[in-house]
Amino acid sequence: MSMPRILHMITPLKHMSPFDVNMALDAGFDAAIPYTNVTIDDVKGLVQDAIFSRSPDGVKRTGMFIAGKRAVEALDMMQRAKESMVPPFEMSVFADPAGSFTTAAAMVACAMKVLKEKFSTDLKGKSVVIYGGTGVVGFASAVISALEGAKVTLVGYDGPERVRKFAEDINSRFGIDVGYADGSTEQQKTDLVREADVVFSAGPAGRQLLSAAQVKQAKNLKVVTDVNAVPPAGVEGVEVNDKSKPIPGTNAVAIGALAVGNVKYKTEAGLFKQMIDSDKPVYLDFRDAYTLAKKITS
Repeated sequence: MSMPRILHMITPLKHMSPFDVNMALDAGFDAAIPYTNVTIDDVKGLVQDAIFSRSPDGVKRTGMFIAGKRAVEALDMMQRAKESMVPPFEMSVFADPAGSFTTAAAMVACAMKVLKEKFSTDLKGKSVVIYGGTGVVGFASAVISALEGAKVTLVGYDGPERVRKFAEDINSRFGIDVGYADGSTEQQKTDLVREADVVFSAGPAGRQLLSAAQVKQAKNLKVVTDVNAVPPAGVEGVEVNDKSKPIPGTNAVAIGALAVGNVKYKTEAGLFKQMIDSDKPVYLDFRDAYTLAKKITS
């Protein structure tokens, strides 16, 4: 009888996401065990308890999932987990805090598909403006877009200081050049969208970040993607089911939250399956999610 596939799911929050538990079990894990209120200092002990309790072959059927709500914290936990392995006792690790790494990957992949099919181009050299830029989706989509050659601007809403620190942390971690801007006023948001080729709306649920009138002022705009599925839309006029739907009064098209969500779902499921199927340990974050999302959308 083969050993069960076990996924240890850690989060610094009070609860583990039921969404992620369901996804892991549906992907093929036999058991998904949650650990809550986990700190980075707890990670080494949890990892080594998991790996040393099984044979090297059993460890191949063991994995760790890192949840939470903060990108940097999840990445730091994954690095600590990797450092805690003792080959050949080494298991796979997948970080996807709040499902946002896979959401960001899906959002950028969907935009890339539309840029290629509708405009015969890609993100290289394009101005990408990310509204709601200080969240986990904003973090991951900024890095992915910059690695694709885009000129990225993260937009914050409480003055320039917090978004500046956010962008500087991204740049120092990944060796890229992500810009930042304050979007506290409607005029600031309008000025930013005017120069955009691509807009990603990644703000909190149920909060409109851009009006239809503001979007119409963006003469170079090609794609608007909104991951907010809770009314009102993050970008006025973008509906959840939109798939390359023309935006009235512009040359751009819209991608809605459910279109992104379909790719996100397949991406998260696919990464869980990679953990299960791999003979060697894998360490998966938003970059791996993007690689898979591009395959899904191609």
